Amino acid sequence: MGLFDLAGKTAIVTGSSRGIGRAIAETLAQAGAKVVISSRKAAACEAVAAAIRAAGGKAEAVACNVGDKGQLQRLVAEARARCGGIDILVCNAGINPYYGPLAGIEDAAFERIMTVNVESALWLASLVLPDMVARKGGAIILIASIAGLRGSTGLGAYAISKAAGMQLARNLALEWGKHNIRVNCIAPGLIKTDFARALWEDKALMERRMAQTPLGRIGEPADIAGVALMLAADAGRYVTGQTIVVDGGITIA
Repeated sequence: MGLFDLAGKTAIVTGSSRGIGRAIAETLAQAGAKVVISSRKAAACEAVAAAIRAAGGKAEAVACNVGDKGQLQRLVAEARARCGGIDILVCNAGINPYYGPLAGIEDAAFERIMTVNVESALWLASLVLPDMVARKGGAIILIASIAGLRGSTGLGAYAISKAAGMQLARNLALEWGKHNIRVNCIAPGLIKTDFARALWEDKALMERRMAQTPLGRIGEPADIAGVALMLAADAGRYVTGQTIVVDGGITIA
């Protein structure tokens, strides 16, 4: 088996109907994995799964709102019933409903950010744990952000949630390493997705950003997908508890 071969593996990817999640799901499928496409809208999930199947891959669609624990339980049960035990989990779904100073955020908004961006990842990881223990191994990947590594005057709550995700990966890596389960984070910089559209469509902001970025370009979803494949496959078999920054170099500039 090659270092990047996922034949015989089953992967759940949340938030995979578009953007980074879709790129990761397509890449895992190209490597041979059976992929469960999941986001809130069933039609969008099925469209991506159909495209993967049309390209020769294996994919199932299961709609799920990750902020609802009951729906997460159904997601895992459906994935298991259709594809078998879960080998790979990518927690990509996330939200950022508030921009502004932390002093102005309402409790409900803060709690929603933490539930969707952090607590749901713990719920979902715990749900797939029995499969990974039974199979004597697994890979869990949390999609964080470089916002979790820096202070922010406008994205404070989102940044806190992403920093918490990095710590969650470290804690789970320690707890579950004895079962050969690896848990890691990817921290993207600015990526050209709908989620970040307000940023990359701001011409003045982009000019400043590109001037500060060593690689001189905005990231693409495929840039994240390649790292996810490495962490999911045997290529990353000795990597756990880490946050891998994929940002074109901006955090070191």
